Amino acid sequence: MDSGACYTNQSYVDDDEEGSARNSTRSMTSPVGNGIVLNIQGLGTTTGESDVPPLQCRARFRELLLGEQPSVCSLCRVHVEFYVNENTFKERLKLFFIKNQRSSLRIRIFNFCLKVLTCVLYIIRVMTDNPTQLRNTCVKCSSPGQNNEINWELIFWVDRKTPVWAIQVIVASISFLEAMLLMYLSYKGNIWEQMFQVSFLLEMLNTVPFIITIFWPTLRNLFIPVFLNCWLAKHALENMINDLHRAIQRTHSAMFNQVLILICTLLCLVFTGTCGIQHLERAGRNSLSLFNSLYFCIVTFSTVGFGDVTPQIWPSQLLVVVMICVALVVLPLQFEELIYLWMERQKSGGNYSRHRAQTEKHAVLCVSSLKIDLLMDFLNEFYAHPHTQDYYVVILCPCEADSQVRRVLQIPLWSQRVIYLQGSALKNQDLLRAKIDDAEACFILSSRNEADRMAADHQTILRAWAVKDFAPNCPLYVQILKPENKFHVKFADHVVCEEEFKYALLALNCLCPATSTLVTLLVHTSRGQEGQQSPEQWQRMYGRCSGNEVYHIRLSDSTFFREYEKKSFTYAAFHAHKKYGVCLIGIKREDNKSILLNPGPRHIMATGDTCYYINITKEENSAFTIRQEAHHSKGRGHCDILNSPSGLPVHSILASMGTVAMDFQNTSPTVDAATLAPPAENGLGSRRPSIAPVLEIADSASLLPCDLLSDQSEDEAAHSDEDVPSASECVKGYPPNSPYIGSSPTLCHLLLQKAPFCCLRLDQACEHVGFEDAKAYGFKNKLIIVSAETAGNGLYNFIVPLRAYYRPRRELNPIVLLLDNLPDEHFLEAISCFPMVFYMVGNIDNLDSLLQCGVLYADNLVVVDKESTMSAEEDYMADAKTIVNVQTMFRLFPSLSIITELTHPSNMRFMQFRAKDSYSLALSKLEKKERDKGSNLAFMFRLPFAAGRVFSISMLDTLLYQCFVKDYMIPITRLLLGLDTTPGSGYLCAMRVCESDLWIRTYGRLFQKLCSTSSEIPIGIYRTESHMFLPSESQYSVSSEGWTDIKEKGEEPKVLTRSSSGSDQSENPLLRRKSMHWTRRLSRRAMKRSDSFFSSQLKHSASRRSEREELTELVRNRMQHLGLHTGFKDISNLTASDVMNRVNLGYLQGELNDQQNSLSYVLVNPAPDTHLQLNDVVFLIRPDPLAHVPADAPTHALRKESRPDTPEMNQV
Repeated sequence: MDSGACYTNQSYVDDDEEGSARNSTRSMTSPVGNGIVLNIQGLGTTTGESDVPPLQCRARFRELLLGEQPSVCSLCRVHVEFYVNENTFKERLKLFFIKNQRSSLRIRIFNFCLKVLTCVLYIIRVMTDNPTQLRNTCVKCSSPGQNNEINWELIFWVDRKTPVWAIQVIVASISFLEAMLLMYLSYKGNIWEQMFQVSFLLEMLNTVPFIITIFWPTLRNLFIPVFLNCWLAKHALENMINDLHRAIQRTHSAMFNQVLILICTLLCLVFTGTCGIQHLERAGRNSLSLFNSLYFCIVTFSTVGFGDVTPQIWPSQLLVVVMICVALVVLPLQFEELIYLWMERQKSGGNYSRHRAQTEKHAVLCVSSLKIDLLMDFLNEFYAHPHTQDYYVVILCPCEADSQVRRVLQIPLWSQRVIYLQGSALKNQDLLRAKIDDAEACFILSSRNEADRMAADHQTILRAWAVKDFAPNCPLYVQILKPENKFHVKFADHVVCEEEFKYALLALNCLCPATSTLVTLLVHTSRGQEGQQSPEQWQRMYGRCSGNEVYHIRLSDSTFFREYEKKSFTYAAFHAHKKYGVCLIGIKREDNKSILLNPGPRHIMATGDTCYYINITKEENSAFTIRQEAHHSKGRGHCDILNSPSGLPVHSILASMGTVAMDFQNTSPTVDAATLAPPAENGLGSRRPSIAPVLEIADSASLLPCDLLSDQSEDEAAHSDEDVPSASECVKGYPPNSPYIGSSPTLCHLLLQKAPFCCLRLDQACEHVGFEDAKAYGFKNKLIIVSAETAGNGLYNFIVPLRAYYRPRRELNPIVLLLDNLPDEHFLEAISCFPMVFYMVGNIDNLDSLLQCGVLYADNLVVVDKESTMSAEEDYMADAKTIVNVQTMFRLFPSLSIITELTHPSNMRFMQFRAKDSYSLALSKLEKKERDKGSNLAFMFRLPFAAGRVFSISMLDTLLYQCFVKDYMIPITRLLLGLDTTPGSGYLCAMRVCESDLWIRTYGRLFQKLCSTSSEIPIGIYRTESHMFLPSESQYSVSSEGWTDIKEKGEEPKVLTRSSSGSDQSENPLLRRKSMHWTRRLSRRAMKRSDSFFSSQLKHSASRRSEREELTELVRNRMQHLGLHTGFKDISNLTASDVMNRVNLGYLQGELNDQQNSLSYVLVNPAPDTHLQLNDVVFLIRPDPLAHVPADAPTHALRKESRPDTPEMNQV
């Protein structure tokens, strides 16, 4: 075709002026640039410039109806014939009758009405029928012997009135023409296939005879089975419903369609039988009316069969037999299809109606696969708050619900609240079924058990995009796995990145013991009633304190904090804890959206501030009882609350049904009352150091300024001989290379110059460093080893908290990454700026890798769950390899602190497993009791979890669920973990209570001391107590030699006793000595009774080497093979690392026994009268040091002036 060719653009519009050409199969033409592209069944033809515009809509509509073609054709106009030939008369009719949705729907509705009209006309003809008026019928008087004689004339001829005949002829003519036209339009080359269709045969049977009667009047009274048109009406109804669904783009349930088909089938069977029997019985002696025939059919098809109405002649009896046979074939098929659809609907869950969505509140949970643990965690946490009790949960999952999920959803507690829909969030139809546009929230969770976690994140991202596109106003709560994918869902209202939180928690576990347990308890909803029926004191305290959660309230609306307006934050925190037992941890200014944790004494409380506090329940659910005391003890101020136990307010919190009753004295605090002078010890006249008061308004002298941005501090100058990087090698700044988009910048210790990649490899020497193992480096601080499968971007969040600017440089622990696979250059580039960070290729399965990376010189070993083991054929077996490997390391290096991540929290009972341990069995029974009571933290009493030695990221799933009610939980948790840094916001740290700090006595006095000196806010205690476990077989085999040595020396064996938090032994050494004497006496009796048992054990162990000797020999041989240092010739010259080596190898049996016979737990916001114990670790929120750096003040002089007279506390 030449460049001057033109074309005719042909498109069609239906009678609603809506384009229907998109539903046909023709090819379209469109001008592109200066030419035209014609797509003819996939063949592209390009023409030149065109000057013929497309036809207007009115012209196209006229062409559609009249078939007009352009009459004027010039040399430059070329008519293009499309392949499908839609410009022909047949194609236009086909488009109107079949292809076009709306016109086809109207035609089918018209056809259905015609068929129903014919059935109505038949009933009218029967009602007006008079056999005596028939011209060809002779009604004979039958004799008694001729009762069964059949009058065939009445079967073939009927009395049809002329008006009825005329209407029937018109209807038959229209139906005949329509049938022939549709047959012509649907002709595909085989005419016989079209003619022998049942619908076409029925159409011809009911229309052709009427048309013949027009030309042959004598046949006007011929019987025609018009009642069979009911089957054609049924067929037209089915087609009409299908076209209706196509036209309005709305798919009804297939269940509805099948029920409608079944009902129509039953009606057609009954109507056909009624009309047929009534007509045939006309030929008998006793004819039946239509009503009697209907009654007979209903009784027969319902299998009742009264027998009062029966057919009398054999043609009608034969018809009954045929109808019963048809019913036996057709109805079971219809019922089978209906049952199948019902079962499929039970699997898919049906729909959530629009009426319910508009009148009820519901939230949608989108998951790729639904496990029973995830479902129960979500439901228990979502419905734990009173605000959500009236909500419904709609679960949208592409997989079929397994048997466990179905059983749970059948429980009455959940069956009325939870609706399971099988569908995909990527389909608008399924989102419409869930009515997500009316939902209050949509939770999109990732499948962490997938082998490819990146693919799981991609699916989550697509779901979030689909929901945001379909319902842009629906709040989104998204869980993502990989931090590098977080910025794709930045538009969501709340996002939780699993690896970010996981690695930050594991890092803080190395600095602050059991941080994972502390955070888990804070983000779980608990009643605080767990363990209250236990005989163990630590379980009752631990369970009661676990009920503390984070709440918020506006200062002007608060009874707790209203009286502290225009006072410092530290003053308000101390007095609120002293008076009400609540722990104020942070605020949010009215003009600022950022939450500040412990902004320090510089912040003055304002009316518009939002206060965030830790308490057993929120203030709105608390009942306050003001109690006036008429008399006060002589010689004691009325506000001297902490001087004696009798003067304490009632801090025992009664939590019942979400309501707390608090009794407190109606007094006002004074400054003099804060200065406490405890009584002299042992009756002596000397006074202990007092605690300074907490000032209402901070001044410059009360602050503890520090210059953290300087390169060298006073404390670090005394340790210049250590191997830590000097001030010239380290600076404080922001890491230059972030491994992923969205990481919050954190001020850290950095190398002045990045380390070469070769120097980061611990086990290989390079041209810069000649060391090949951790021992050769001679680290003064203990190592932190991380075992991971790959160096993912989330591992970056493990390093940052350990290199944060507020950690003294001399306390930095070397970090060794034990990786299964080599890290890429991008990751090495990101970590090369941090001091003392190394990596090594190996795994915890290999003892040589552990020894080379310095496990003997490590303080903490963090075992990260591997992605390749997260998916297993049996769900709970995903942790099998990790558990066994950790158990092996626990037996090889018993004094090593191992922090393990598991996929399933229920598997934590296997950590540090000891067979025949009756105490673990008792804890298992307690866990079952708490689970039966409905506790959300039934696993909290497991010793590994309570001690912070095991962690599962699924425990933090509740963090996302709680954000629906507490939208501040994610920002507060990120600030606690150091994932976000806000100017002026504090950070989480810990301090250890040493022996010189026991004079403080109680947690309330410690609160006052910290607030008055360093403005730190304590939020909990990590306590380790000695506990006498019942011995197991393995313990006897390990400690048999130690027992023999003790008996030979004639020494009294050391007995480990469990300390009680409620006793006063820490403050009275005399009571402590009496208690120790009493326990030794009891233990001596127990040892005498068990002497025969120990003798048998010693005989058994003498015949073979102990298990400890075998393990020690194994480690020593591997160290010799690797060329590592193993001997200790001169005991007097042992270094610190040598002592660690001997401990880890099991030489110091006493420390081994202490660890195996101790338990640790966390007390969140304990009562002020809780007594401190030796080695308690106190969780603190320390104010931001950069917020109080003075502009022009000598740093060292201010630090010396601000030091208190009391002994300094050891900082962890």
